[in-house]
Amino acid sequence: MGGRIDNAQPHKIVGQGLAHVPEGRRIFMQMTVLDNLEMGAFVSPEGTTEAALERVYKHFPRLRERRRQIAGTLSGGEQQMLAISRALMSDPKLLMMDEPSMGLAPILVEQIFEIITDLRNEGTTILLVEQNARMALSVADRAYVLETGAIALSGTGAELSQSDAVRKAYLGDLD
Repeated sequence: MGGRIDNAQPHKIVGQGLAHVPEGRRIFMQMTVLDNLEMGAFVSPEGTTEAALERVYKHFPRLRERRRQIAGTLSGGEQQMLAISRALMSDPKLLMMDEPSMGLAPILVEQIFEIITDLRNEGTTILLVEQNARMALSVADRAYVLETGAIALSGTGAELSQSDAVRKAYLGDLD
């Protein structure tokens, strides 16, 4: 990304390759799915929106089916898919995700983490903040455990998932 990012101008942050999927989704509830997706592409070069839509629909085919539907009428899982997809529309270099599994059924959590893995494998760097430690560690190249705002442990996802301290405190594996 190089250079300074002016935090007073969000469009410049997105234009430099940073996108955010906020906790609680924060989609535009009264707009259609397609309108929400197009909002995510607002800084993209002209003529790239269709390719970005196809990429999103590849990961989330349900959104193609629902593209004309008002976003506020989607299920919670579909709204999370839309929030992730809206961020992907800008083709970010770094995708920040805050609690993407919050409030989702276990089957949807698995689907979201499969997509996170796919995105990582396609070359998108992902900064993930997630309380579902088991799922987060399963996809993490690098992981940090925070306690009261300070880094308590760090390592690869595999290393931390094998740590007795992490297994006892966060995974419930040890007595």
